[in-house]
Amino acid sequence: MSLRPILIHPDPRLKKVCAPFEGVDSAARRLADDMLETMYDAPGIGLAAPQIGQLQRMFVMDCSSREEDAEPMVLINPVVTWKSDELNVYEEGCLSIPEQYEEVTRPAEVKVRFLDLDGVMVERRFCGLSATCVQHEIDHLDGRLFIDYLSRIKRSMITKKMKKLKAERALL
Repeated sequence: MSLRPILIHPDPRLKKVCAPFEGVDSAARRLADDMLETMYDAPGIGLAAPQIGQLQRMFVMDCSSREEDAEPMVLINPVVTWKSDELNVYEEGCLSIPEQYEEVTRPAEVKVRFLDLDGVMVERRFCGLSATCVQHEIDHLDGRLFIDYLSRIKRSMITKKMKKLKAERALL
């Protein structure tokens, strides 16, 4: 396993629609391991492949609290098959948009069909924070960021901050 650098917005790779996996092989498992290590190190609760420059339909997540045992999940080629009418509002953040948090409204529950690391098709229901995380990460696979749900003014302000952050990091 190895840590991978996380792309910072704005980066054109974060706006690309990702390609599906043809199957689950050792390369996909290695990518998942690297993504989990990178996510935990960041630290975050979710990380999508395009955030580390891999334009493939995979993300990892772990919404367990720090006091609980880790519950890592790997979702390959995820598809939302059902959304609740009930909505939740969460203050979302993103490892590709560090230190920026804004409220986003999403369905409170979703069902998602995906391949696991054994290549087995699974369908699972997510609610609360896990539902928000799943939808946030699937958005990444479709080239969408949580700031795309915000007003143009807020989105522009955050983008300017990220450009400044990237310029500062480039000087280090």
